[in-house]
Amino acid sequence: MPPVIAIVGRPNVGKSTLFNRLSEKKKAIVIDEPGATRDRNYANCEWYGHPFALIDTGGFEPAAEHGILNQMREQTMLAIEEADAIIFLMDSREGLTHNDQEIAQLLRETCKPVFYVVNKIDAPSQDDALYDFYALGVEKLYPISSQQGPGIYELMEDLSGSIPMSSGTTSVDGDEIRIAILGRPNVGKSSLVNCILGYDRTITNATPGTTRDAIDTLFTFNGRKYVLIDTAGIRRKGRISLTLEKFSVIQAIKTIHRCDIALILIDAQEKMTEQDIKIAGLAFERGTACIFVVNKWDTIEKDTYTTGIYIRNIRDKAKFLDFAPVEFVSALTGQRVKKIFGTVEDVYEQFTQRISTGELNRAARMIIDKNPPPLYRNRPNTISYMTQAAIKPPTFVFFVREPKAIHFSYERYLTNQVRKMFHFNKVPVRILFREK
Repeated sequence: MPPVIAIVGRPNVGKSTLFNRLSEKKKAIVIDEPGATRDRNYANCEWYGHPFALIDTGGFEPAAEHGILNQMREQTMLAIEEADAIIFLMDSREGLTHNDQEIAQLLRETCKPVFYVVNKIDAPSQDDALYDFYALGVEKLYPISSQQGPGIYELMEDLSGSIPMSSGTTSVDGDEIRIAILGRPNVGKSSLVNCILGYDRTITNATPGTTRDAIDTLFTFNGRKYVLIDTAGIRRKGRISLTLEKFSVIQAIKTIHRCDIALILIDAQEKMTEQDIKIAGLAFERGTACIFVVNKWDTIEKDTYTTGIYIRNIRDKAKFLDFAPVEFVSALTGQRVKKIFGTVEDVYEQFTQRISTGELNRAARMIIDKNPPPLYRNRPNTISYMTQAAIKPPTFVFFVREPKAIHFSYERYLTNQVRKMFHFNKVPVRILFREK
């Protein structure tokens, strides 16, 4: 396993900026507003061939005892416990604060390697700002600019030399199934993550918008590796008033582009809403495999017809995803949550299925002979052959005399026939036309 490095510090000292620079990804929200990061945010990084896991944490308020600040503090403490080394980030512009001193004392008690880093030193002329921080009694301070880059090389060289850095590649971005949990605010996304993992991985709170970053967690279930991505709730555009919340929604939408399967969470008490349909549409446009998950099923009075009524409601309102499976769960009680993974396996198998060109063309002949494409300028618009161009989603190319003459209704016919003949009944299928 690669070593784990946690970035810890007060709110708004530049932790997420440093996290993004070291991970070489704009994965964490960066905004000049305290408290943008709340949960632990993970990234798999590499320093000159040595992989390590990096954790971004929420702003650490040592005295927090109640509400969201206390939950953020607990998440930071979990990151500290998990870490092999800690980057303690401070702000040169604000100088050494009482909270910095309290955090430093707490970190000393962990007996783990701690690197005391003073951020926002953007030019050599600002080095005088370091003097205040020597009051911590540490041998070495690392002046850096997480935004511009100076000082980071020396920090990482010393850090990598102080802990055993494994060689090779990390396990993430390998054969894991990447699952994103999408939905409106307060439908139970973080509760479902915590239920699946069996511990409080993310903060759950009745306040809508508690989750802000897209939170990745690698775990194993029944011998299969998964990456679970909790996301911020996606609100209607008119209700996104805060700049920070706009960043959160953008982050959630970006998550769709890096997942294999989207669990679209619906509140059973409210049924399928207009915003649920829009979220499903975003995933469909990306070509992501989708599973509708109706949460809070334990709160609904049920009879023989209840499940069928809910499924018909979903199918009627999201006709473009009429192939997507529907699961009914309770994240609060754990009811039927494990069933999701059987469905995920079925969907992923179809999502990554490849069909040989020979088999495809035998099927294509049958499909076309049964219903040839319409004539184009009084001549047959001959389809010569087809091939599979990609997976995730399964994408098929038909080579045809005149691609632009293919009507959308005939394209829909070909899509349905490919689904039927090759059992792509739970995933999106893309059909493309190319000139012969």
